Amino acid sequence: MRRSAREGVATIPDVARHAGVSTATAARALGGYGSVSPKTHQRVLVAAATLGYRPNGLARSMITGTTHTLGVVLADIENPFFYRALRGITDTARSRGYGVVLTNTDEDASLEREALTTLLERRVDGLIVCPAEGGDRRHLSDTVDSGLPMVLLDRHVPGLGVDMVGLDNRRAAADATRCLIQHGHTRIAIVTGGREPVLPTPTQRNVPGIQGSSVTTPARAAGYRDAMVEAGLELRPEYLSASGFHRDDAAAATEVLMNLSEPPTAVLAFDSILTLGVLLALRRLGRRCPDDVSVLGFDDAEWAEVVSPPLSVVRQPVYEIGSKACTLLLDRIEGGGRRPSQHRLKGQLIERDSTAAPGTAVHEDAALLAT
Repeated sequence: MRRSAREGVATIPDVARHAGVSTATAARALGGYGSVSPKTHQRVLVAAATLGYRPNGLARSMITGTTHTLGVVLADIENPFFYRALRGITDTARSRGYGVVLTNTDEDASLEREALTTLLERRVDGLIVCPAEGGDRRHLSDTVDSGLPMVLLDRHVPGLGVDMVGLDNRRAAADATRCLIQHGHTRIAIVTGGREPVLPTPTQRNVPGIQGSSVTTPARAAGYRDAMVEAGLELRPEYLSASGFHRDDAAAATEVLMNLSEPPTAVLAFDSILTLGVLLALRRLGRRCPDDVSVLGFDDAEWAEVVSPPLSVVRQPVYEIGSKACTLLLDRIEGGGRRPSQHRLKGQLIERDSTAAPGTAVHEDAALLAT
């Protein structure tokens, strides 16, 4: 007979008594370790089912040294990029018998540090981390030094010495900028979401944080710079906007751009949340897309095709990025001894109707999405 909630939770000693075996034998049978005869093992399982026994994950982890749980630390769960990457992570983890514990940092390094502490206390077997932009990174290196396997998602931390999976950001941004240049745009702005968009001059080839960087914001800024320099176009500081990662930040930045004496005729936004901010500002200002301003964004969000005009984007293989990160982590947990490596997947430029030649009327109105 099953034990009722009033009687309390069935324990391993309860199962042992019911099965007529020692506590140690019951623990081995239920934990899947050590030597137990098939007959005894079956008797213990029947007793556990009868009593409604549920395993204590923390206690089991103290014996086996594993919880079959992964910790995931994301920078902004409201961003569609991250929840689609999370789907790739959880599907892959589940297929290999692992669960996932999720935390969100909202791009705050102090919250990231707290999240790592919480996950370590939960004895996760490994971590997938999208590091917050900027801030002190010592908590990441301390975690790696502790021996806990870690894989970085989307963003690379130089010198950390762990696997990283993300987009080939520099190449993707260069391709997007070239698209706008081929349409005839010379006044192209970027809305980066970063705090300080510093670009090298055309004569600077090796600038820390830009040249060869795989950190998302500076890598995309470097790709923009590459295409502009390649085309012989001026890099105008007033067109490099960085005011925060939220929609309203991007909207405020876009209003500043549009109120310049020579406003840009095209805007490249570095993620879908920032793109929403750009569109919101253009609507408030009565600017039409692409008649007055062409817009090209990163991430092919669910709404990108249904707005009018449909949005031109750089589509990232987001699910694949999450799945690959999880696979690398699980391989590392389960005994992989290879050297850490960086995996940069290729994006796909998809042109729709939000990009056109400067001043070209394509639609009567630009019905821009803002919620």
